[in-house]
This record gives sequence, C-alpha cells and structure tokens, in this order.
Amino acid sequence: MQALIVHSRFHLFVFYAALFVCFAPEWAGSLFQRPEVGAVKRDRGSHFVLLVALATGVVAAIFFVNANFPRTTLTWNQPLQFWCGIALMLAGLAFRWYAIKALGKFFTRDVATRPDQVVVQRGPYRLIRHPSYSGALAAMLGMGLAMTNWLSVVAIIVCALAGYAYRVHVEERALSADLGQPYREYMQRTKRFVPYVW
Repeated sequence: MQALIVHSRFHLFVFYAALFVCFAPEWAGSLFQRPEVGAVKRDRGSHFVLLVALATGVVAAIFFVNANFPRTTLTWNQPLQFWCGIALMLAGLAFRWYAIKALGKFFTRDVATRPDQVVVQRGPYRLIRHPSYSGALAAMLGMGLAMTNWLSVVAIIVCALAGYAYRVHVEERALSADLGQPYREYMQRTKRFVPYVW
C-alpha cells in the first residue's frame, strides 16, 4: 500500500498547502531578516547548518514516500494519521510564532545578542528555553506523520534534531557569555524543549 499523499491528489494538495503555510514565511525570513545594527553576531554557521539539516530531512522523507518501500508505509487508518499530522504541523507553527512574539525585539534568525538584551521569561519562556524550536520540531513531526511513512518520520526527526542540537549549543553558549549569570540561572531552572522533561 502506498502513502496517502501518493495515491490521493486531494491529500497531496492539502499537504503542499500546509507546507507552504508553515515554511514559506520561514524561508523568506531566512533570506531577508538580519540582526539589527549594534547586535553582536555569534552564529558560528548554525543557521546554515540548521537549514541544511532540515532540507536534508525533508528531501529524504519525500524520497522514502515516493520510493514506495512496502514495509515502510503506515497503513493503519491513513486519513486519521494524515489529518493528525496536518493539525500538528499547524499547531507547531502557531506555537513557534507565539514564542517569537513573546521574544519580541530580541528574536533573530542568526544567533546574535544586543547590548540591551535581557533574559526573556514571559509566555512559553517561563518553562522552556527554546519554545520556537519546540514548535518547529512539532511541525516537522507533523509533516512526517502526514506522509504516512515511518521512514519519512525518522528521516525528518533525526535531521531536525541534529540541526537543532548544534543550534542550541551555539545559542546557549553565546547567551551564557553575553547575558552572564542571569541566563545561567535561567538554564538551571528550565528545560530546553519540553517543560519539566527535556
């Protein structure tokens, strides 16, 4: 049995529409948004590494869906899996933008700090240090589920986790250095992605 988006044009259209809604603003922002004048860039290539990791995961996931390896297709109630995946993509996107809004003027796509930067602890930042990444990871997981192929899920998640692992390492090192003890104390009482867990 094939993945749902391979044999249903309607579901393929919905999938592509969800991809566009989730990722077009991200791609546009990656091209055009730069740190403000006065910001100290400490990215160490993490933005590029993250984009490459995510793109690799998506390309691999699409390959696995189209290669039609029979044992990799998730056959149980494909429409339910598909719609749960789409819902998770959109929920992850919404949570990511909520986190970006909470971060406000300190949000950048490259790792950079400003002279007036403080440790933001409002909204989702009360419990986790990287809620925008949590939202992005949820959206990536949703994409894999919508493909109804377990190898696609694995490819997307493994690549996304690898990219975000490096990004978080760079970001936390920069924030610890530039924001000092307040950020280090914040790190001790919060988790990275999932409240109270991880």
